[in-house]
Amino acid sequence: MERASLQMAEGPSPEAADAALEGSESVLKGRPIKDEPRSIAEITDEERSFVTAGEVINLEERELRSGRRLLMIDITDYRDSITLKLFEEENAPRLAERISTGMWLRVRGPVQWDRYTQELIILPNDIETQEPPAEFIRRDEAPEKRVELHLHTKMSAMDGTVDTEEVIQLAASWGHKAVAITDHGVVQAFPEAYYAGKKAGIKVIYGIEGYLVDGDDPKAQSYHIVLLAKNQQGLYNLYKLVSISHLQYFYRRPRLPRQLIERYRDGLFIGSACEAGEVYQAVLQGIDEDKLLKKAAFYDYLEIQPLANNAFMIGDKVQSYDDLKEINRRIVALGKRLGKPVVATCDVHFLNPWDEIYRRVLLAAQGYEDVERQAPLFFRTTAEMLAEFDYLGEETAKEVVIYAPNSIADMIEEVRPIPSGLHAPRIEGAEEQITEMTYANARKLYGDPLPQLVAERIEKELKAIVGNGFAVLYLIAHKLVQKSLSDGYLVGSRGSVGSSLVATLCGVTEVNPLPPHYVCPQCHHVEFITDGSVQTGVDLPDKHCQCGALYRKLGFDIPFEVFMGFHGEKVPDIDLNFSGEYQACVHRYTEELFGKDHVFRAGTIGTLAEKTSYGFVCKYLESKGRTARTAEINRLVRGCTGVRRTTGQHPGGMIVVPEGRDINEFSPVQYPANDAASGTITTHFDYHAISDNLVKLDILGHDDPTMLRMLEDMTGVSVLSIPLDDPATMSIFSSVEALGVSPDDLGTTVGTLGVPEFGTRFVRQMLEETRPKSFGELVRISGFSHGTNVWTNNAQDLIKNGVANLSQAIATRDDIMNYLIQLGMEPATAFAIMEKVRKGKGLKPEDVEAMERVGVPQWYIDSCRRISYLFPKAHAVAYVTMAFRIAYFKVHYPLAYYAAYFSVRLDAFDIQLIRGGLQDVKQIVADISARSASATAKEKNLLTVAELVMEAMLRGIEFLPVDLYRSHPTRFTIENGKLRPPLAIVPGVGQSAALMLAEGRKAGPFTSWEDIRMRCGVSRTVIETLAAYGALAGLPKTSQLSLF
Repeated sequence: MERASLQMAEGPSPEAADAALEGSESVLKGRPIKDEPRSIAEITDEERSFVTAGEVINLEERELRSGRRLLMIDITDYRDSITLKLFEEENAPRLAERISTGMWLRVRGPVQWDRYTQELIILPNDIETQEPPAEFIRRDEAPEKRVELHLHTKMSAMDGTVDTEEVIQLAASWGHKAVAITDHGVVQAFPEAYYAGKKAGIKVIYGIEGYLVDGDDPKAQSYHIVLLAKNQQGLYNLYKLVSISHLQYFYRRPRLPRQLIERYRDGLFIGSACEAGEVYQAVLQGIDEDKLLKKAAFYDYLEIQPLANNAFMIGDKVQSYDDLKEINRRIVALGKRLGKPVVATCDVHFLNPWDEIYRRVLLAAQGYEDVERQAPLFFRTTAEMLAEFDYLGEETAKEVVIYAPNSIADMIEEVRPIPSGLHAPRIEGAEEQITEMTYANARKLYGDPLPQLVAERIEKELKAIVGNGFAVLYLIAHKLVQKSLSDGYLVGSRGSVGSSLVATLCGVTEVNPLPPHYVCPQCHHVEFITDGSVQTGVDLPDKHCQCGALYRKLGFDIPFEVFMGFHGEKVPDIDLNFSGEYQACVHRYTEELFGKDHVFRAGTIGTLAEKTSYGFVCKYLESKGRTARTAEINRLVRGCTGVRRTTGQHPGGMIVVPEGRDINEFSPVQYPANDAASGTITTHFDYHAISDNLVKLDILGHDDPTMLRMLEDMTGVSVLSIPLDDPATMSIFSSVEALGVSPDDLGTTVGTLGVPEFGTRFVRQMLEETRPKSFGELVRISGFSHGTNVWTNNAQDLIKNGVANLSQAIATRDDIMNYLIQLGMEPATAFAIMEKVRKGKGLKPEDVEAMERVGVPQWYIDSCRRISYLFPKAHAVAYVTMAFRIAYFKVHYPLAYYAAYFSVRLDAFDIQLIRGGLQDVKQIVADISARSASATAKEKNLLTVAELVMEAMLRGIEFLPVDLYRSHPTRFTIENGKLRPPLAIVPGVGQSAALMLAEGRKAGPFTSWEDIRMRCGVSRTVIETLAAYGALAGLPKTSQLSLF
């Protein structure tokens, strides 16, 4: 909100500001600030002028309707945080271009209560950059540097808060030669650590802090133990240990039996860990010297830590810091006696001293009561560590802090956590099969010789696919799709696979990526439209070939580069939508193809989302009786966000390991969320980390193929024969006339309720604003709806204001590349610009110059800058194709459509919707719609179904009651022009009981309630519920006959 009271914050005139800037390069706005800054925490009320300093932690620029810009900058001094708020004139230099996160600013201006945010903010008149205060400048200036061998990242579940890349960059900037990653029982930070290490030029040591137990009882007392991989063999053994500990010895934590460690010890350094390790505990308990020596002899090196790390034991297990010193001295002596190195570690859990509050929030969220006694588990410099151990004497302190850790680091080789390159399963002759299949199907469609455009496209694609070893991926996808089709289930493609003509010709996708064209099914004459005047082949007018045959209309104009990169080097990610009820069959078929021991579910890592972290932070502050400004809350939220909480599995992703290779060469394995009852084994690494190294098959379950199979069975209409330019079907995307209902009765002016992709209120609003009339425009609507910052505050405004029409506004990533090439831009440049925009990276000055050179209008450039994510056109085409086919049945076969729709969404259906009349349903729709913001997820699902029930009734469709004999167990059926609901729709019956009832009735009519229970094995409650809903009319409770 712009208010007169804020104008005083807008600073001096541009001339005065320019004069001030000339006096100091550090001045960003206003005049230089000579006053010393005060702590942000001192801000408790409005003040006329306040000087403070802080690090920029967030910056947001917003364009106002007046053309002015609103700038919101959050700064922190790590004791508190506050928001700076200022306005800029439309033509003024953009301050946001000179400020970035991590920069320290000194500011001066009034503190005012902001009525919009309902908190105190600073309205800065003067802003300048400054160096961070001395306490925040952390450098390691020791001539000889230490190496950290015990460090936890955010992958240490709900415990570590260290960002992997950040700590590796810091260690490298300090001049450390190496740094170890040792998370609690897991190795999930390794992939990110590897790339961060390469980028920073520092050796990464890969390890874990595990949980040691004696014997095979996973419930036995455990001790901490550190395992570091010395070489590639050691890393493989570490992965084996992680896998076995998760699959066989998991009890609250993944545990490691001592004998298992002995078995896989080759290539590992074994360290005694922290105070929770058995050596430290043995010293603490004062056990016999011989026993102590025996315990310590198991380890390759011993570990000690700063006294403050273990100060929590004072007053309980020890009496003073002197006792803690004595324990460390004994461990040092133990190492000397055994000839084993002793290393000093930080046991890092947070990066800097001021970051400890993040861990405090996490521990409080888990119910720990002593969170305020936070040990200083931060990453220390060499000087800080030498000071921690000065009581050992200078020589010994240097030995444990510098020389011993460096010696171990020197003995550790550079290793790769994941083998480089793609390791695809081998299918003999895959390259030849794909090549032959492609050309054979191309000639069937386009004739022989092939048209030049087709031949060149195939040649380009095959060069990339075969040349990079990707043919096997296409062949696998082909086999999976053909298996599904042979069993009667259509398959939809996802992602960008429809950008590949080879994929089309091999039957992997229906999407034809060539420019729109006519092709004769008899003589194969082809006519391409390459000037961009038509968006899709579907939208071409019907036309007859000179031979008399009706042309086929194909092509969606999608560049191959979108799928596999400009040089065709990107590993193709082939995502497929199978019927949900057929998905398990495809998974089994995959295991048959490659062997069960070579197929694993793609693992996922569940980290704390911002929303959850926000809840944790607010709860923590509330427990301490503290209030905090939004900027401070957001700082704490960011510090907690991304910490690992659990693991899971991709809904359809399968990872395939080639024959002769072991999954543990690439990733350990585990149960999702460590739930052995799931019976599913997943990769330990998030699947993204290994998707370029092992084949990932996306075998997803989806409702659309299931619904189309039902519709095909009920109507006898072949789904593949449905014309995608059917006028009546197209009309429901802009009106309700074809449905025979009035917009007022239906509550919407478009007829897409229940049509996938087009049924939500958000997309229906889009349809009402644009009134699409062609298939190509539907594809654009799909792109708008799946993008981020593509429709809202972008294309929507451009279309509404007449700046661009529906066909001109950017909808999918492919639009940019195609448009720029048509204007004459060099394809590589067009591709590079598309990639930046689709990822939300905006445009660089040289990109804008290249666009302006070929005549790109300013509105198009501005639109590119606003986009955060763009959907692939191939994905949109695949979705719209499925949606249009379903819409076709809605228009032409309404009974079948509603029967299939309700059957697929049985879980969301409420029998009360069809027990009353139309007015009752309208009331339910009105009630839920009136409180849409507060409606539960269950109510929102019910609303979607209720709107379809209302629509069906408006179209004259009647619903019959549930019947014990006539109702299908799980599906709506058509009976005498009406819909009969299934048994499973009755509350409390469910699908399993419904199937039991259907099986039991095969033996003939039931004689009583008791007969149902005996023959079907269902509970008395199920029978009583069926009776309450009228399904057992006239049936007595018992079969006994009365004699009187």
